[in-house]
Amino acid sequence: MADTEGIAIAGAGSPGRLERAAWLAWSQVAGVGPVLLQRLGDRFGSLGAAWTAAAADLLTVERFGRRALDGLEAARSRGDILERLAAYEEKNPAFWTPNELAYPTLLREIPDPPPLLHYRGSLEPDELTGGRSLVAIVGTRNPSDYGRRWARRLAMVLAQHGFVIVSGLAKGIDAEAHWGAIAAGGRTVAVLGTGVNILYPLENRDLYRTIIGADDCAAHGLALSEYASGTAPNSRHFPQRNRIIAGLCRATIVIEGGVKSGAIITARLAMEQGREVFALPGTLDNPMAEGCLRLLASGAQPVLGEADLLTALGRLPQLDEVPGTRVHASAVNHADVGASSETDLDPALGGRSPEPPEKSPEKIPEKALEKNSARVAIAAPPIPPVVAVPDRLRPIYDAIAPTETASFEALAIATNWATHDISVALLELELLGAITQLPGMLYRRC
Repeated sequence: MADTEGIAIAGAGSPGRLERAAWLAWSQVAGVGPVLLQRLGDRFGSLGAAWTAAAADLLTVERFGRRALDGLEAARSRGDILERLAAYEEKNPAFWTPNELAYPTLLREIPDPPPLLHYRGSLEPDELTGGRSLVAIVGTRNPSDYGRRWARRLAMVLAQHGFVIVSGLAKGIDAEAHWGAIAAGGRTVAVLGTGVNILYPLENRDLYRTIIGADDCAAHGLALSEYASGTAPNSRHFPQRNRIIAGLCRATIVIEGGVKSGAIITARLAMEQGREVFALPGTLDNPMAEGCLRLLASGAQPVLGEADLLTALGRLPQLDEVPGTRVHASAVNHADVGASSETDLDPALGGRSPEPPEKSPEKIPEKALEKNSARVAIAAPPIPPVVAVPDRLRPIYDAIAPTETASFEALAIATNWATHDISVALLELELLGAITQLPGMLYRRC
């Protein structure tokens, strides 16, 4: 065992903390990724044991070769892993490792779970153990009006029925899904391709702050990332984060996307992980519908409306809770980690964007991040219609509550308009795509 002499593992730490330190240390070893970490854990029983294993034993692990061994030797030379953990936690106070009970149950089941999962926002334990179902809604950054409407509409309906909406905080469909969940009073999870203190894209600044509960607002969910604080956007990170989106969820819904888009990658990963995939049917003349149409041809379930989707999701079997995995917020470090008292919520600086952005990441004025600056509560913006509703039609449109139906009679009472004028206005709103008529002369917003 000569090659393990001098390996620094302090003996004062608890077994759980030692294993946490080992996960961090192994995650920083060049040539060792999530799949190999799983194999090491299986071979030695824990990553702590693997950290002190002899080279000859390590080389018996499938695909653990000389490059990984050289990386391990270099990592071992950096000193005590408990001291390194303490230093890492100063900048990254909230993260889980797969050996910890708080780590999301479904994510632990994928072939390559992230060794570190950083989080920010408010934690609800039943989201981790399968007590509440997480559903991903993903799609293109450049959706049609049809795609925008259905992304927000489905997110709202699912959130109202207790589902947690997961997406990637990108502009377009992702943003619509997050806002839809928030507007319905539900919760949402944003999986990032940056550190959890990085704002990207900048146009979703208010959305991100609303999710994590910045500026003393109540948080509406969590931000998750496998990358350390300060990690800037990089084109390699975003495809990687897609496996986390799919891995967290019982089902993935694709709204729109090209055949090679990140949304389709997420759907394919979900299929490989044995999860359900749904796709919103689109028209043949919309390039962003091609990915969904191909998914449908490959066996994805079509989204035929809210009721049909809820029925299909309701058929998913309940998860068996593993004894001992019920996690209470008090048992999780930093169960409510927002940005209300922190100054490290920085813009995305440097790195390459996953797609050429319309405008380069800019630095947010320091004044906006000063610790002693005035606190301004951030609320979800009102849900505007995707199409512009003319002012003359506003009384009718506003008389239809965002999440409810309205009868013709109720609209007449609310507006005091003549029957003919109401009929004309309703027809115009339908043609604009702002409302839809239901059986029984009922109307609702799109």
